[in-house]
Amino acid sequence: MLPPRIASLPKVELHLHLEGSIRPAVASALSARHGFVLTEDEVRRRYDYRNFTEFIEAFKWVTSFLRDPRDFALLAADLAEQLLEQHVVYAEVTLSVGIMLLRKQDPEANFEAILAAMEPFEKRGLRLNWIFDAVRQFGPEPALDVVEAARRCASPRIVAFGIGGDELSIPTHEFRYAYLRAKSAGMRLLMHAGEVGGPEKIREAVEILGVERIGHGIAAIHDPALMDLLAERRIPLEVCPTSNLRTGALALQLRNPDATLQQHPLPQLLRRGIPVVLSTDDPAMFHASLVGEYEIAAQMGLSEAELVTLHRNAAEHAFLPDEARRAQLASLPRK
Repeated sequence: MLPPRIASLPKVELHLHLEGSIRPAVASALSARHGFVLTEDEVRRRYDYRNFTEFIEAFKWVTSFLRDPRDFALLAADLAEQLLEQHVVYAEVTLSVGIMLLRKQDPEANFEAILAAMEPFEKRGLRLNWIFDAVRQFGPEPALDVVEAARRCASPRIVAFGIGGDELSIPTHEFRYAYLRAKSAGMRLLMHAGEVGGPEKIREAVEILGVERIGHGIAAIHDPALMDLLAERRIPLEVCPTSNLRTGALALQLRNPDATLQQHPLPQLLRRGIPVVLSTDDPAMFHASLVGEYEIAAQMGLSEAELVTLHRNAAEHAFLPDEARRAQLASLPRK
């Protein structure tokens, strides 16, 4: 059970995919809009997978019901309600713009609808910023198209550019120009790495692309020198324990098909001095919540002080203006 003092703290989440927050009821409503009959039970059945490949197939399936701006507005509003229920005050939400472009959608129109849907939630104390995300296996040119879409949107709410997808598909160095272009546009830099790939994928992201945060990164546990580098440079790992379990990434990295959450390397990574931040990744698809991830961290043996450190890490490494970051940190205890 999470200590009440920890449960009540204002929370920041930094690794959260909008499309991965499609709850069964929302999926059913979206499908009905487009002439399909989809029961919530069918969605739940689809949200049962044993490995990363099965998860990707389910992700492609459920996101196929996001077809126009009003669909994205509905989903964003539902996610905002979920976050407020958990005392989340700030989140950086990843938007799969690479998939929008593949499906010939208009990212600018979708994003405008999302921003309009978020206005009432700002008044209720929730601030959201956005990460425009490319898909690695689509290649470097489509990744550059995502950067250009962000430039056209020209919104201060777009704080970063990132790449997810199959980290084993295309060499890291091929994305160098897209990252240079994103940086020149004022965006911060992220990448999924070390989820199912090895520690070398993390090192490449840091040293070749200059990323400032790593999505997942649990493979760092295999490379002590890399862990020291991340700690020294204060490069956070956005760790998502339930996601790692459900996709099979945890079993893969631990080389143990029966790996459990109690064996997750989060405590070792945190105690090595790496600024770990805790997140849900795709909360609806993994049946996760941010409060639940903190409960899991407590079950791993983290002390109350370490749980507070996770909160502070998230606030400290958010892509916020300095004044807003200081205000968020001031709302949290130091120990």
